[in-house]
Amino acid sequence: MEYIKKSPWVIHYDGSSCNGCDIEVLAALTPGFDAERFGVINTGNPKHADIFLVTGSVNEQNAPVIKQIYDQMLEPKVVAACGICACSGGIFSECYNVNGGVDSIIPVDVYVPGCAVRPESIIDAVVKATEVLEKKQKELKCSKQ
Repeated sequence: MEYIKKSPWVIHYDGSSCNGCDIEVLAALTPGFDAERFGVINTGNPKHADIFLVTGSVNEQNAPVIKQIYDQMLEPKVVAACGICACSGGIFSECYNVNGGVDSIIPVDVYVPGCAVRPESIIDAVVKATEVLEKKQKELKCSKQ
């Protein structure tokens, strides 16, 4: 199905970031950077989302929330860890309450390092995520046949 690549829907969750990456994700979705030119639509419903953008590190309180959002998304789905905290825990990785990056609880397909990650990098990550999404869609289609 070609529509997935042409109009990916993203859901964004701010784990426990300093809000630097969170603001940049929102900036990437505004007319200034115009992610909509790639058909990107922001949704608040995991059942409608194709791409899961996560910012911030994982801790005991937000790990179940991230897992629940991921589990509610329909296949195929892609996860993008935006910012160094989402990739590895970042500067907070040694803190007592930080479990690490997003890949400590769900599989991550696209890593977008940076502190704070730039909107251009987020748009590039969404474009890469659509390629991964298309590949997963083809694999899913082949496995059903």
